[in-house]
Amino acid sequence: MTRPESPSSPARGSTDRDIRILISAAFVIALGFGIVAPALPGFARNFGVTEFAATAIISAFAATRLLFAPASGALVQRIGERRVYITGLTVVAVSTGLCAVAQTYWQLLLFRSLGGIGSTMFTVSALGLLIRIAPPDRRGRVSGMYASSFLAGTVLGPFVGGVVLEIGGLRAPFVFYAVTLVIAAAVVAVGLRSPVKDVDLDSAPVAVRFADAVRSPIYRSALLSNFANGWAVFGVRTAIVPLFVVGALNQPDSMAAIALAVFAVGNAVVLVPAGRWSDRYGRKPFLIVGLAVCGATTAGMGVSGSTVVFLVLTFVAGVGSGLITPTQQAAVADLVGSRARGGPVLAAFQMAMDVGSVIGPLVAGVLVEELSYAWAFGTSGAILLVAAVGWSVVPDTIGRPLVADRAAEPTDDPRTTGPASAREADPDERADRVRRGDGQSAENQLP
Repeated sequence: MTRPESPSSPARGSTDRDIRILISAAFVIALGFGIVAPALPGFARNFGVTEFAATAIISAFAATRLLFAPASGALVQRIGERRVYITGLTVVAVSTGLCAVAQTYWQLLLFRSLGGIGSTMFTVSALGLLIRIAPPDRRGRVSGMYASSFLAGTVLGPFVGGVVLEIGGLRAPFVFYAVTLVIAAAVVAVGLRSPVKDVDLDSAPVAVRFADAVRSPIYRSALLSNFANGWAVFGVRTAIVPLFVVGALNQPDSMAAIALAVFAVGNAVVLVPAGRWSDRYGRKPFLIVGLAVCGATTAGMGVSGSTVVFLVLTFVAGVGSGLITPTQQAAVADLVGSRARGGPVLAAFQMAMDVGSVIGPLVAGVLVEELSYAWAFGTSGAILLVAAVGWSVVPDTIGRPLVADRAAEPTDDPRTTGPASAREADPDERADRVRRGDGQSAENQLP
């Protein structure tokens, strides 16, 4: 059994400091995004364009995120997570500052699109940093804390944005966000260090390829569940729920905002506990339960007969989503391992969610127009349930890092940098199955 190190040890303190920096940066990023969100459509309309053109600004940001994700993964593989993270924050800061001084609609569209490139850079690299820094038996807990911080910023952002908008006008939120991102990038650049000798944030002996990862049925299940999560939670929920509340339940717009807030509360209640439980009991049970609960309640929303029933289902769906998010991220971390660099693997994982969040609202909108809200919510719920089935037929991820699994397979060319060489990356991480850490280096990190 490993001997826990004193909480005051330098390695433990430095690791915790790095985690706190990433979590704080996530809050600032989400807060700023929420601050800009209320101002963006009105700012675009200020140039005399149509409603469609105003919404295209939002779609352009999402599109560049999706298109540039593979390149972000390649950059992580080439220059490291930390450098890509800082560069991504800087790109978003500069592009947001340029939005504040845009003189035409087309300038605004261009500058906001460039922000999507930076956004996907720090999203992919942030997940990579969390995987590299977080001790193996605390991955779920750290993922839950990170998700909670991001959620808090997302919820608080629009309120702060409204105040900034009222005081400074349409351009002020962009200036505010740009300045906060510059501060966040500076803090990360100066403060993010990892003294643990076996986890060098800017170098890695093994690069995990997407071709290696996609052979794993566990990773394919993760892609499916993240696609379903993007479809139902990040896509349909934000696009269709407000329409359903106003159009089908005959409630005011304020009730739609309440419904979204109720979902966020249900989400926040379980994010950190779910991550901690998954560290103790495994990822698979919470992924199956979370997907099943979120799927069943999402399907039920379309046939809810009253506002009260709808809000209850919304809260429970938020709880189910809260079980999914940190556990799923920790499962991917288990597969990659802390000593491997998996930029393309993480980029594909992010892209699965982005594709779902783009396609989901479009399909749901067609279903609402041609059939009913029940079909729109039912289809979204069914996709989540299919993802739950996907996780039910694969083993748990604890103690099964992808690089070690691939290393165990025979290869005809011992010189290859693919699966065979991965044995060097993380030979001891299978010990995670009994919560004994990641070789000797983990003994110096874990609580």
